[in-house]
Amino acid sequence: MDHLHIIRALSPAYAGRDGELTAILQYVYQGILLDGCGKGEEAKKLLHIAVEEMRHLEMIGALLVKFGVPPVFTACPPYPVGYYSASNVDYVKPYPQMLAADISAEQEAIACYTRILSCVKDEEVCSVVTKIRADEERHLHILREMQSAL
Repeated sequence: MDHLHIIRALSPAYAGRDGELTAILQYVYQGILLDGCGKGEEAKKLLHIAVEEMRHLEMIGALLVKFGVPPVFTACPPYPVGYYSASNVDYVKPYPQMLAADISAEQEAIACYTRILSCVKDEEVCSVVTKIRADEERHLHILREMQSAL
């Protein structure tokens, strides 16, 4: 399979607007904010998810490197254009809205990984993406539990 096709399929999940880098920054932002306003347990859960999202970023970055692309934080590697912007993070503050934004983001991540699996046939890529998608499904479950506890 054409490596460029694989790179283009993986790039949005890496550092695109709704990709892993956004998820990491959003969960860290929310965790810090929640911890600072007395919601320490909720903060810990979100920060734990952030760490898992960091692993996803590393896994996708490693795949990009394997296919000859530097893991630059751009939605269109290998070109150093359209660099990642932290304006992609949803900085909503009320806790219920945070959870709603996170649930929406996890649903989009699952859809993104499903799209990758439908168009990429490389066995190693599919194995990595399948594992990441399962993590995202678990994150969605955790967030829905947090939301139902409101």
